Amino acid sequence: MRFGLVGYGLWGRCHAEAIRKAPDALLVAVACASPETAASAARDLPGVAVHRDYRALLARPDVDAVDVVVPNHLHAEVGVAALSAGKDVLLEKPMAPTVEECDRLLEAARRSGRVLSVGLELRLSRQWGRIKELIDAGDIGVPTSAVVNLFRFPYRPGAGGWRYDPERVGSWIIEELVHHYDFLMWYFERVGDPVSIAAVSSSRRGSASMADSFASVLRFAGERHAVVTKTVAGFEYHLAVEVVGTDGAIRSWWSGGLDRTRQAAYELKVLRRGAAAPEVIPIEASGELFELEEELRRIVGAFHARRPLVSGEDARKRTIVCQAALRAARDGGEVALHF
Repeated sequence: MRFGLVGYGLWGRCHAEAIRKAPDALLVAVACASPETAASAARDLPGVAVHRDYRALLARPDVDAVDVVVPNHLHAEVGVAALSAGKDVLLEKPMAPTVEECDRLLEAARRSGRVLSVGLELRLSRQWGRIKELIDAGDIGVPTSAVVNLFRFPYRPGAGGWRYDPERVGSWIIEELVHHYDFLMWYFERVGDPVSIAAVSSSRRGSASMADSFASVLRFAGERHAVVTKTVAGFEYHLAVEVVGTDGAIRSWWSGGLDRTRQAAYELKVLRRGAAAPEVIPIEASGELFELEEELRRIVGAFHARRPLVSGEDARKRTIVCQAALRAARDGGEVALHF
């Protein structure tokens, strides 16, 4: 499968490497936003065509699928154009910062008949994905509560400082916590979608959309709930996940100097139904670089099978949750969720 890559910033370069490692995938063209990234792509990727206009890449008949790795506010523009050009699309998370843009992407996918898959790749993790396997196997019964806590260093600015511009990033909730809301909704899917969310935040920038610290409670039917907390005023990168069920519990954590490292410490433990003590579950490797490589390895087969790894319909719901979390943090109170 012949890939075009739109975006060659720091994360785009990781995508390029993952495409080149993936069996049955060939990177044939890259579109870059600046002369500097274009020069880097030409140097790093010999034999790969480099374009300054993504529309030129979309016009190439030798591109079957497009991997879109651009700032959040451009996801709908580039994704709709790629689908309309007859390409299957792997779109970096979030699907889009607004529900209206998500709907544009879904309509473009329906109209073109192409596959849209959204890059919520934590589902593919050998660590976070294994939690779902344990839940589905009934090892802890039905999930009743969960806690996700992220303690990390401040965000990288991104090209032109887009991560610090609310008009371009959307919010720091949708920039990263979309991953955590996604896998929590995935873990709890047997009890249905969440019904409401409450949140509080604090920000040195005076904006809930750019909160340094944030906490929320996602409520499900039957008094089930999940607590999600985050600070970007910390150091290193530490993520902990706990899930309690009717007949057991799971606890897992990941710690590294940076988010994009292959040298991290991590652990996954489960107290299964009827067990006297928790069991350590072996994990071969964990971290977002491994998850990205797994995503690109699997997306080729998914496109051939005409199905997404994560559907646009699922990703749209995560945008709704992130928007509601922002409203709850900004205005106070609890916000009902309507999908």
